[in-house]
Amino acid sequence: MRPLIFVLMLALLGGCAWFGGGDDNARKEAEDRTRDFTEKDFYDSIQAELTARNWTKAIENLEALEARFPFGTYAEQAQLELVYAYHESLNFEAAIAAADRFIRLHPRHPSVDYAHYVKGMALLNSGRGLFEQYLPRDASTRDPGAARQAFNTFSELLNSHPDSSYAPDARQHMVYLRNLLARQEIHAANYYFKRGAYLAATNRGRYVMENYQQTPAMADALAVMAQGYHMLDLPELAANAEHTLKLNFPDHSSLDSQGNFRYQDDMLDEDSWWHKLTLGRFTPEKPPYFDSRPEFQEDGEQAAPNLDAEPAKKRSWLNWLTFGLLG
Repeated sequence: MRPLIFVLMLALLGGCAWFGGGDDNARKEAEDRTRDFTEKDFYDSIQAELTARNWTKAIENLEALEARFPFGTYAEQAQLELVYAYHESLNFEAAIAAADRFIRLHPRHPSVDYAHYVKGMALLNSGRGLFEQYLPRDASTRDPGAARQAFNTFSELLNSHPDSSYAPDARQHMVYLRNLLARQEIHAANYYFKRGAYLAATNRGRYVMENYQQTPAMADALAVMAQGYHMLDLPELAANAEHTLKLNFPDHSSLDSQGNFRYQDDMLDEDSWWHKLTLGRFTPEKPPYFDSRPEFQEDGEQAAPNLDAEPAKKRSWLNWLTFGLLG
């Protein structure tokens, strides 16, 4: 067993050295290839690479252009195109850092609104994994930090450049983000119900009502408040939330055919297969849970990381099967 572990460790170390050496060799080859490049040579090569969507080489040359000609004719444009290239290569953290740097160095640049926009898009996409564009995950379960930052970035863009050509798209993303932030509060409320933290759950519902009115999550927020106040033994507040829900969302699933709220007092799920399998010896808990998105057909957004605004192409079964590598 020990010789096998030793061999595996040697293979791993050899692999790391091989990959590291490859990076060094690629960097040296790039330096040799561009040693005699003029600023114009760099820029022309970069434009060809961007057109061909060769993001790795474009980024290498953009960084080299800025390092070799920091005050040249194309320096500012190179910084801006580096933001774009990082975003398109799905390196969202680098795109955000490059955008922040451009905004800090060139706050009055004619295209600074573009840097704000790409930063917002990078934040919008930063929480998504590599395979989420093929196997989407519920966005409301993600950390809301990036969504808040994206919302604030688009808000800064609209405040500083209300007539920007990116303003209409930024507004649409802000609507989506506002709905998402509200939905994330409901997700947190459901979690707190599961943990028995009824005051915390109720506060999440109230936060949505106070800060995210006119969002689709409002219906669930009122349901959360009604159930939460009921479990906190505050019947008047529960009745107020129930009445507001009944007036504004009479078709909500938490209301019965008579419009009365289905308060949940029993936290045990006697209909579960565990209860039946163990003849009632083990009965799992069934905490309150509110999610009316399927009921009200609440739409989400698939924010595409591509900023070229190319029309969507129909994907073949081979493309789906290989996660976009073929077909």
